[in-house]
Amino acid sequence: MKLFSASMLAVALLAGCGGGDDNSNVAPIALPSTQVTDGAVVDANGMSLYVFDKDTAGNGKSACNGQCANNWPPLSAPDNAQSIGSYSVVQRNEGTKQWAYNGLPLYFYFKDAKPGDRLGDGVGGVWHLARP
Repeated sequence: MKLFSASMLAVALLAGCGGGDDNSNVAPIALPSTQVTDGAVVDANGMSLYVFDKDTAGNGKSACNGQCANNWPPLSAPDNAQSIGSYSVVQRNEGTKQWAYNGLPLYFYFKDAKPGDRLGDGVGGVWHLARP
């Protein structure tokens, strides 16, 4: 499972490798850099990612904004991000984009200081590690 994002990247890059001039102006698709470690989804640096019970899977929005987002920073997605596989993109209230996994927006926890920290799991009974 650790190679999941790397294989998604390879598929996306190969998809853009057609012949002819038709693809010459097509920007590469941005994908999330995540992997599964010890049963949880983490970013490329090994930092834990979380989901929020107040988010509704698949509605394309985040329920964590303002002060909430200061404590639970979103996993940002670039403007050219596109949904692929289990990953989708949600539009945040302030206009930025955020990655979602299985329809649920992904967040970091501000108290996690190093890779492998999972201090946000269970906070308030509504925050949980993102799991495959």
